[in-house]
Amino acid sequence: MQHQPPPRPGSSDPAAGGPGPVEVRRSARRRRTVTAYRQDGRTVVLIPASFSRSEERSWVDRMVAKLETREDRGRRTLGSDDELMARARGLSESYLGGVLPASVRWVDNQNRRWGSCTPADRTIRLSSRLRDMPEYVVDYVLVHELAHLLEPAHDAAFWALVGRFPRAERALGYLEGVEARTGTAAG
Repeated sequence: MQHQPPPRPGSSDPAAGGPGPVEVRRSARRRRTVTAYRQDGRTVVLIPASFSRSEERSWVDRMVAKLETREDRGRRTLGSDDELMARARGLSESYLGGVLPASVRWVDNQNRRWGSCTPADRTIRLSSRLRDMPEYVVDYVLVHELAHLLEPAHDAAFWALVGRFPRAERALGYLEGVEARTGTAAG
């Protein structure tokens, strides 16, 4: 059975690069679970055979939206170096009194660090590995590197500055989890 949900602006419309046709597969063996995936330019939704047409429509819409959210998250990047600089400015104003770097940029050659700062020339570099991480993690690394412009060493004053970022502890935990999973240690 084919079910084409109404187009969502900019996403579900196949002409706009959305999911294309939706194929609903009913299964007598399936009791409660609903699954969806993309296959050959269409969205396949697996539902229990006992679902009513109304439940089917509701679940198809929900699963298409869930797939789109997951795909959007996968496509998300945190932008250009200029956008990264603007982000750094905003974070600095919010948490560090407006200290400004000379430049902030993405780099591909930092495989053992999340970021680095050279206080002498006020430059900050972030590892491109951060692009796929949650924005609060990128923000934490930016705040960490911006704090080096005020306190070059990892001393108590430095950590007090970094601690102004409300999600610092959570972001640090996230990065430690990534390091444990991948077997890399970042500095």
